[in-house]
Amino acid sequence: MIQIDDKLISFDIFEKHFCCDLPKCLGICCVHGQSGAPIEPEEILMLEQELEQIKPFLKPSGIKAINKQGVAIMDLDGDMVTPLINNEECAFSIEENGVTICAIEKAWLNGKVKFRKPISCHLYPIRAKKYPTFTALNYDQWSICDPAKVLGQNEGIAVFRFLKDAIIRAYGKKFYDEMEEAAKYLQEQNIE
Repeated sequence: MIQIDDKLISFDIFEKHFCCDLPKCLGICCVHGQSGAPIEPEEILMLEQELEQIKPFLKPSGIKAINKQGVAIMDLDGDMVTPLINNEECAFSIEENGVTICAIEKAWLNGKVKFRKPISCHLYPIRAKKYPTFTALNYDQWSICDPAKVLGQNEGIAVFRFLKDAIIRAYGKKFYDEMEEAAKYLQEQNIE
């Protein structure tokens, strides 16, 4: 693990490769899983405030699930997550050309909302777990992301570099720059 500020970062985030390959995985991460996407309390407020601007991008079953459950629910682990449609896909998921994407992000891309999407989705495959004195950042290796691992390896893109924008959004540019320095250090250590 590497420590930057109060974050403990798994070596895998520097050493493993990743690059989403939507034509191969079809955005299935928004459909499969045991619960919705983890969501922060301030994100719940933003979603509640911007829901009317997001609704035109949602599918009817997503609107129905959100109307019934709200923009966030508590899962079996006691975490707040996005609601699901029939205990399957995220209520904010939509399909375009056979690929599942996020309606929140589509509204953001169209300039309708200020909130891009839950940071947990933007940071994926990094999972952030908060503890009282630090936050652990780990690489979540899920078999449905195997095409992303292959593409990342072929393109030579480390997990953290693929997620540069998300990391800067979550922790700031200075933090990301320190990750680049840590990556250089790790590479020098492997050469010697």
